[in-house]
Amino acid sequence: MARKGADIVIETLKEEGVEYIFGHPGGAIMEVYDALYRDGSIKHILTRHEQGAGHMAEGYAKATGKVGVAMSTSGPGATNLVTAIADAYMDSVPVVFITGQVPTHLIGNDAFQEVDIVGITRPITKHNFLVKRIEDLPMILRQAFYIAKTGRPGPVLVDIPKDITQKISDVEIPSLEEVKSSLPGYKPHTEGNPQQIKKAARLIAEAKRPVLYVGGGAVQAEAQKELVELAELMKVPVTTTNMGKGAFPESHPLALHMLGMHGTYYANMAVYNCDLLIAVGARFDDRVTGKVEEFAPQASIIHIDIDPASISKNIVVDVPIVGDVKVVLRKLIEEIKKEGAKLLYPEERQKWLEQIEKWKKLHPLTYRKSDKVIKPQYVIEEIWKVTKGDAIIATGVGQHQMWAAMFYRYSFPRQFINSGGLGTMGFGLPAGIGAKIGRPEKEVFVIDGDGSFMMTMQELITAVHYRVPVKIAIINNGYLGMVRQWQELFYEKRYAEVDLSIQPDFVKLAEACGAVGFRAEKPSEVREVLEEAMKVQDKPVLLDFHVDREENVLPMVPAGKSYRDMILEDGKKGVEADTMYLVG
Repeated sequence: MARKGADIVIETLKEEGVEYIFGHPGGAIMEVYDALYRDGSIKHILTRHEQGAGHMAEGYAKATGKVGVAMSTSGPGATNLVTAIADAYMDSVPVVFITGQVPTHLIGNDAFQEVDIVGITRPITKHNFLVKRIEDLPMILRQAFYIAKTGRPGPVLVDIPKDITQKISDVEIPSLEEVKSSLPGYKPHTEGNPQQIKKAARLIAEAKRPVLYVGGGAVQAEAQKELVELAELMKVPVTTTNMGKGAFPESHPLALHMLGMHGTYYANMAVYNCDLLIAVGARFDDRVTGKVEEFAPQASIIHIDIDPASISKNIVVDVPIVGDVKVVLRKLIEEIKKEGAKLLYPEERQKWLEQIEKWKKLHPLTYRKSDKVIKPQYVIEEIWKVTKGDAIIATGVGQHQMWAAMFYRYSFPRQFINSGGLGTMGFGLPAGIGAKIGRPEKEVFVIDGDGSFMMTMQELITAVHYRVPVKIAIINNGYLGMVRQWQELFYEKRYAEVDLSIQPDFVKLAEACGAVGFRAEKPSEVREVLEEAMKVQDKPVLLDFHVDREENVLPMVPAGKSYRDMILEDGKKGVEADTMYLVG
């Protein structure tokens, strides 16, 4: 049946099962919006800025595991998506970004609102397309979804000139098999090499001091069941990255919580002293490794990852296994069971677990309590209590992000949504809205900083418009907190341009937008306003917590330094602590 290119776009998105598009219309994409309006079966969320649309699509994708879709017009609309595209690329988030483009005969002529978005986004997309013929439109869109969600997930951009959306064609929507056969060079490897899996099984049985180091790839693969089974079967403690939170339940006795720059003392000590590191869907980010030469210096390393390009990119590994994390872990467990799941050195393994318990008791994750000023960590703990640990948490970027990672205990995949790789301030609110739209049955709390919130706070109107009952907790210290912390620790307290004490009245702002606002200025008010917020279920609620202005996120490993240089809560360095090294 002959129809417009714009109708083909909508027809193809429906074929892909798209429920929501997050976007902002404009001249070059107007035909698609008209088709969307006429069809009426896909819900559109009109954001107040294209960056918000991109982050909402990311939050939706991270919370649901489905492909998110964000759409904008050409020129500035497209460039406003760029930060979200880069963010999705760094965190391997499956999002299809659709941009309008000027008509094909005007491309390259500096036409109104023309920009080479394909060229701009080439380094920050898994793949991108410029549609030049209407006959290619449905195949390109289907390829975009297939590429975005398979292998290592990531963002794919499809740039569609306006005349393509206006042309008429009777081209058919291709089947999935036709899509796969149209990409002969794209064959994600999921199974893992059997010989390497055998070798890994043997190393795990032989190890005296193993650690599982779990990243976002395990969340994407939804491999929690396999991780728990492997850890319990072989008595292996588990630490997760920021992106890996929820892949392993943090209440589990084998949980070491987060490692790296703001990791726990016991996680970092375990990695520093282990003799086998099993990296699962993690990429050895510099915030994890610190000084590469002193990262897990005594350990053999197994690395399981879907992306062959990640293997030995930052750290040279001994046993690389390319494949889907869930599939490889299942095969690894079967191989271990085949050999009787026996530890070669059971006594040493028991001593290892006892050593870790000593580290946990020596330096637990803690902070100095106060009954006079609100401690940000206390706010996070109270949010955990009122939500019974079952909420999805979305954060901006800064100190509040790290406190949310440390002091809320995560128990299921896709529970902690933040900007891990790019570190995008302004991510939290729109991502939280996207998460709540995708997972309406879950309580969604946005934990944001005042600086981060102000970068995308216009999306509060979007949440009110669509009656998205997201809770927003602003950890308000009147500073760009993390920058101030670095200035305190490494620049002799020269606080250059970080004071945000002149700011809107956030409660009045919430009310002006049609949301509900609460403020807490004393510790005794924290629980009260949280409980009031939990009663509101039909609109967004903003909570403004005025916290200790100069509270720091500790422990901390300074950038590029070793775990030996870790700064602890008591002011000591890791190297000065009594049990920095393995005893015995």
